[in-house]
Amino acid sequence: MSSERILVALSGGVDSSVAALLLKQQGHDIVGAYMKNWINEDNVIGHCPWMKDIDDARAVAEKIGIEFRVVNLMSDYRRLIVDYMLDGYQRGLTPNPDVMCNREMKFGVLAKYAKAGGFSAVATGHYARRWSSISPSTTSGGRETAAYLPFSLLEGADKNKDQSYFLALLSQAQLRDARFPIGHLKKPELRRLAADARLPTAQKKDSQGICFIGEVKMADFLKAYVPDHPGPIVRATDGKVLGEHRGLHYYTLGQRRGIRIPSNTDDQAYVVTSKRASDHALLVAFDGPDAPGLWTGKCRVHSVSFIGEPITEKCRLECRVRYRDPRVFCEFTPALGHTASIKFESPQRALAPGQIMALYDGERLLGSGVFV
Repeated sequence: MSSERILVALSGGVDSSVAALLLKQQGHDIVGAYMKNWINEDNVIGHCPWMKDIDDARAVAEKIGIEFRVVNLMSDYRRLIVDYMLDGYQRGLTPNPDVMCNREMKFGVLAKYAKAGGFSAVATGHYARRWSSISPSTTSGGRETAAYLPFSLLEGADKNKDQSYFLALLSQAQLRDARFPIGHLKKPELRRLAADARLPTAQKKDSQGICFIGEVKMADFLKAYVPDHPGPIVRATDGKVLGEHRGLHYYTLGQRRGIRIPSNTDDQAYVVTSKRASDHALLVAFDGPDAPGLWTGKCRVHSVSFIGEPITEKCRLECRVRYRDPRVFCEFTPALGHTASIKFESPQRALAPGQIMALYDGERLLGSGVFV
């Protein structure tokens, strides 16, 4: 393997720390970069430990023996991620800032920064595998040359940690310049490597917050930036008003917790089944297979994109309707304007408009679409 000059996105967590460690051990010229996306100066959204994350990322770089930079991307993050997220919630959608952050920030803005600085690739701590094959071809002179086939993206080897879903919006060009050094590892092995190398982040807990912001709850973020717009909570089966909500942007389809209306029995709970824009009504029903609109066997998606060759004919694929859900089989029928119809082999629960569906052929990530 030839040596490359690679910029590693160091988040201050153990996954990106080991990614940098492995690349350094492989002989690459490595520079660590912390993406400074959000600093929460006024403390309006709760705990946002960016200073701690920077200190941890810097300590890892010093331990490994690589250069460390803090790259200020705050204006780009506000424009490309925060505005997208807030606009989506205000329109009653359920956006996915983590998926968008990978396309627009890590492998968008940061990748451009890297290219301008002479780096050949950007590496992250995602549990996913980048794959390419070399196909020998013969020139007219009889010499064999190496012709690279398109790059593919596979699920991570650790199925409990696989993050391919979050990379579903990447293009072929972005994947070409992306590196995922830990995709072949399982989490316990990664922790062991970090401990053996005495990395400062070896025992650090994984972040569950918004992409590169930190431990911030989405409800707290929305409360700070989207005005409340109260409306009725309506039972979908009979139209009875059960209470009042603070704003539709606090809820998503399939949500059970936080509705704040009593259930009839201990084993029956209300679930959000839809949002009605005309009167800002939140529709709910008792959770179960008969809840109106909660389960569906088909849907439409827009903004369809592919990592490799586009699919232009009806075919049978697998899809993942949200991050933690298993892959399920579906019939994919492409249509005009980067849209498609999806028919599931088994009904799917709570498909929220604005959320992203990832398309697969086995372990191979093909592309994505956004639920209408």
